[in-house]
Amino acid sequence: MMTETEQFEATRDHLNAVAYRMLGSLSEAEDAVQETWIRLSRTDVSDVENLPGWLTTVVGRVCLDMLRARTSRREDYVPEPVVGAVDGVDPEQEVLLADSVGLAMMVVLDALSPAERLAFVLHDMFAVPFDDIAPIVQRNVAATRQLASRARKRVQDARAVPDPDAGLQREVVSAFLAASRAGDFEALVALLDPEVVLRVDYGELGVSRLVRGADAVAAQASLHRGQAQYGRLALVNGGLGTITIKDGEVIAILGFTVAGGKVVQMNILADTERLAKIDVSALN
Repeated sequence: MMTETEQFEATRDHLNAVAYRMLGSLSEAEDAVQETWIRLSRTDVSDVENLPGWLTTVVGRVCLDMLRARTSRREDYVPEPVVGAVDGVDPEQEVLLADSVGLAMMVVLDALSPAERLAFVLHDMFAVPFDDIAPIVQRNVAATRQLASRARKRVQDARAVPDPDAGLQREVVSAFLAASRAGDFEALVALLDPEVVLRVDYGELGVSRLVRGADAVAAQASLHRGQAQYGRLALVNGGLGTITIKDGEVIAILGFTVAGGKVVQMNILADTERLAKIDVSALN
């Protein structure tokens, strides 16, 4: 029979996956899991029959408190992505990438209220019963179901579903990178959906942008032709994207959503403070 510590360690990857979906930040997710460990060490769980389930609800409660303590999110906010190599993934990154949710989906989750996000993530993504979620959000079961239902509808309405063909995604993203390097405006427009949305997050102190439309997005890409020279393909939250590294420093991480052979959404994290926290060792 495993000890409580052994059960916690066996559940750690799962807890990290829950916390990342809740918080959109690997560093914050690690903090939430550590707080869960502290609460376990201070609690008598001898009568708990399902310790992994108990730990899941505890990390959910910790994340809910962290979400409620945040200042309001900007419309141009981009969560911290999980990055891996396109051709061969470092074993330490495999679990994170396998459990990752597309960056566009993480942006949608970030627009939910804290209680909606918790109900949706725990129930729809991790099959936690509403009976267990209700006490966390301090609502009855019926009201908790409504929270998840509202969140589900918002996700379905806002989510851009990517093409399942990884080869097509790679072809489109590679062509976009090449056109960006060349400053080829017409080629860029041809690769973009007419209603494409570009979100660029430079951080709280930067001039972030939310740009809509193929011409406007192509113009933005053309302006950054010089940076594109340092871009290369990468896995960004399990999908095709690019990472820009110059003189050993990560300048930007781009997540692409490709649907119908066109780029329908681009999410760019260019916040130097948060980029410094992201592990890119798998790309070396």
